[in-house]
Amino acid sequence: MYLLDTNIWLERLLGQENFEDVGKLLGRIPPDQIFLTDFSFHSICIVLLRYNQAGALLDFIDDIVIEGQVTLLTCPPEQIALVVDVIETLGLDFDDGYQYVIAEQNNLVIVSLDRDFDRTPLGRKTPAEILAETNQA
Repeated sequence: MYLLDTNIWLERLLGQENFEDVGKLLGRIPPDQIFLTDFSFHSICIVLLRYNQAGALLDFIDDIVIEGQVTLLTCPPEQIALVVDVIETLGLDFDDGYQYVIAEQNNLVIVSLDRDFDRTPLGRKTPAEILAETNQA
């Protein structure tokens, strides 16, 4: 099961460099095995609206969150101390620490283009790496 970092969703939504790999990844992994944090969800909202992409935002919400089977996860306030600990221990910023704690607590593979996760015990996978792994299975 996979936690898709904010940058993965934005690659697809904004048609960036890894647009095709993310599309293939989303087509290959069953939606009930894909997770999204509330932090990523709100960050995506901010970015898409900043780029005047309200239609894309509403489609994303409908397709992924409402109609899709992608699960939205949150870190409750009483667990933010864990995020702070991860930030201080692993040298991550807040958004990466938040993603890390959610992934660790839910036994999820972090899918990200952010190399900061490479120096953590959980590490990360890129969409291309997961596609290569699922082609071999």
